[in-house]
Amino acid sequence: MTRGEDESGAAAMQSLYPFLYADTGDLAAVLEQVRASTVAKAGEICELRRVIAARDGARLAQCARQAAARFAAGGRLFAFGNGGSATDAQQLATLFLHPGGDARPLPAFGLANDTSVVTALCNDIGVDVVFARQLAAFGGRDDIAVGLSTSGNSANLVRAFDEAGRRGMLTIGLAGYSGGKMAELDSIDYLFVAPSASIHRIQEAQTTIYQVLWELTTCALGAAEGPEEVSHVSWHTG
Repeated sequence: MTRGEDESGAAAMQSLYPFLYADTGDLAAVLEQVRASTVAKAGEICELRRVIAARDGARLAQCARQAAARFAAGGRLFAFGNGGSATDAQQLATLFLHPGGDARPLPAFGLANDTSVVTALCNDIGVDVVFARQLAAFGGRDDIAVGLSTSGNSANLVRAFDEAGRRGMLTIGLAGYSGGKMAELDSIDYLFVAPSASIHRIQEAQTTIYQVLWELTTCALGAAEGPEEVSHVSWHTG
């Protein structure tokens, strides 16, 4: 790491956590800044969830109905993303596959989970096709493709959505900022954007979105009331 990179990283940390860099020996003052910072961040994510619920709640319920129809027809869910979004995709797949309790398990897979496949594709062909090639091999018309990105600009997600669209899969995108390149794709059936410039708030909001998607999908599959009547259940906004 160069000196410039080190200084840049320190500046970024100081902007996020100024109380850690304050030249003060007043513990009470530092703790108050920690409290205020925590409250502010909680307020940001609660407000972001409220915005998304008001704007996208009806579309999310509609998306869940279509996902339920795919599962009822024997379809499977394939989730994918890069970096932290790969971890979120894995969590999303686990939520559908192993929800716990009496909830119905649904077939779901994380495409970044198999390191042998991922590294082979990256090494032999290129990272841009790492998800598209898997969807080409496994995806069918009754299946669901869910891609997560904070920026919305990941080239391998764009390629994956285009491949999924060609195969007639139900395509669902989760992005941040203003949606990036994902907002320009005709191959995404449902795009849910967390309108924030904070990666932390975006990922927190996306976690809420896919939790709601799972809940509404299972309700659409098994409950007497439709997803319209339960579309509010998981929008915990504080």
